[in-house]
Amino acid sequence: MGTEGARALLERARTLNLQTGNLLSWGCGRKKCPVTPSEEVRDCIQKTLTEWSSKVGRDQNQEMVEVLECTVAQAVEKMNPEERDELKVSAKLFIVGSNSSSIRDAVDMACSSLGVAQLDSVIIAPSAIEDETSLSLEYLQPYWQELETLVENKKIVAIGTSDLDKTLLEQLYVKPSSNQVNLASCCVMPPDLTAFAKQFDIQLLTHNDPKELLCEASFQEVLQESIQNVKAHEWIPLWILRYSVIVKSRGIIKSKGYIMQAKRNAS
Repeated sequence: MGTEGARALLERARTLNLQTGNLLSWGCGRKKCPVTPSEEVRDCIQKTLTEWSSKVGRDQNQEMVEVLECTVAQAVEKMNPEERDELKVSAKLFIVGSNSSSIRDAVDMACSSLGVAQLDSVIIAPSAIEDETSLSLEYLQPYWQELETLVENKKIVAIGTSDLDKTLLEQLYVKPSSNQVNLASCCVMPPDLTAFAKQFDIQLLTHNDPKELLCEASFQEVLQESIQNVKAHEWIPLWILRYSVIVKSRGIIKSKGYIMQAKRNAS
């Protein structure tokens, strides 16, 4: 069975790169009832793993690789270069269990998957910190500096933050082009944040993402449900990038999907 082949590959690999492809083209994200962002990403990862594992060959002599590419080939859509100027490619990068160096990997994978040279905007969402109610500059700075470098190298046009208050925005030397504010934390934008954003031309946006989009335990559960008897506990998610491709003139979503990376910590 394909599942056996997939399990064998996962037992040898050290890194898993998973791409859902365009969710709109294969119905992965379609449900009758509204779902939370966490439910959506779980559902899409599970369907991608299930589809991928069903197509893995039975050949026991198949090449075992260090880096495993898990994709649904028919759902991967590269952008037509002639349409690039008409489209905006936006991404939000959720850091789960990795350091700032993974930002470049995520951006490179997104560009390669979509067939573009750069992303128009990337919003960073660092992982939730245990025993702390808010982010600190010391924690955020390495991620932000890596994003600044990618802007200098023309891999990203604009960079944004998520859930930063006025104090932390003040401490960033290079200000973001946008800052997302969670709808659950405030019904009305704090006046001091609004005034500061206006002063520094920072666009304030709202979002409904949880502090932790997909935790380690949740990813391992999805992996176990998708591929029977796999050693799911060995796999640690590093980051998840959610992207959308929007037609500028009409404001409609042409493509959306997830890209993620996980590492195997074999004992």
